[in-house]
Amino acid sequence: MNTHSDNAIGIVIIGRNEGARLIACLKSAGSKGRSLVYVDSGSTDGSADAARALGADVVALDMDRPFTAARARNAGARQLAALGAPALIQFVDGDCEIAPGWIDAAMQFLSTHPEVAAVCGRRREMFPERTIYNQLVDREWATPVGETQACGGDVLMRATALRDAGGYRDGLIAGEEPELCVRLRAAGWKIHRLDAEMTAHDIAMTTLGQWLKRSRRAGHAFAEVSHLHRGRPEQIWARETLRAIFWTGLGVGGLFGGAAFHPALFFILLAYPLQIARMALRDRPTTAHSWAHAALIMAQKPWEAAGAAQYWLGRFSGKGGRLIEYKK
Repeated sequence: MNTHSDNAIGIVIIGRNEGARLIACLKSAGSKGRSLVYVDSGSTDGSADAARALGADVVALDMDRPFTAARARNAGARQLAALGAPALIQFVDGDCEIAPGWIDAAMQFLSTHPEVAAVCGRRREMFPERTIYNQLVDREWATPVGETQACGGDVLMRATALRDAGGYRDGLIAGEEPELCVRLRAAGWKIHRLDAEMTAHDIAMTTLGQWLKRSRRAGHAFAEVSHLHRGRPEQIWARETLRAIFWTGLGVGGLFGGAAFHPALFFILLAYPLQIARMALRDRPTTAHSWAHAALIMAQKPWEAAGAAQYWLGRFSGKGGRLIEYKK
């Protein structure tokens, strides 16, 4: 494979009402020789027209079916195949910009590592200084380099590996990338994270409510994906689901037990500050951000548990999951 051939790669951008962020994303995609597809999930801000003006092939998802990022990525991959079936697909979210040099570096890596299906790099927040939530999400993106279990939404992937795995699961409202990676690794592929700048992301999170809604979305993904892979050698996110339920149960038990049975049971609630301290003191050096991060991680446990409960209620009722949006 010619690692520097624009014909070898196609780019799929997904989005909904991203406005100026989408335009920046499209411009960062680079070479005009690359096939560029934008998949729109019901935008009302003119995103589709802006993408066409910048040379993208636009796919508008059918509004009669629920929108999911997984469904959008699959639609983009199918459109790329119709345009010429490139060997590699760079997926990127519409609120991100691709770092200069990333695609060439990732293509070069895949050309020398045929066992790797997908490669990702460092995603950074554009404005971590604006809010504590932006800072903490930027910290969340700082994952170890080397062989890894999963990628995120921004990833360069072999088209054959994606196709052979059956693509993303359309119905997942979150967690579609790690779930796909489970199937890729089960088929013998590897996932790798490079020590290279990949994308700049703008989460634009300004309120605690957004953070907690994002946590509920994560809890839904934990429950659904762990249930999908129950009983298998790698049942991802089972521990995350159990942790959310455990800490939520502990808090509820302490509050109601102390109020209804004996005040001594309120002491159960001390487990929360002790856990926050344990998590914060792991950082070297420990900073104010260490404490804020630990406090928010613990504060989000009931919302993760609520997301898990939402998944199970939807499953038992037959209604399925609805998209949980935390962006304004």
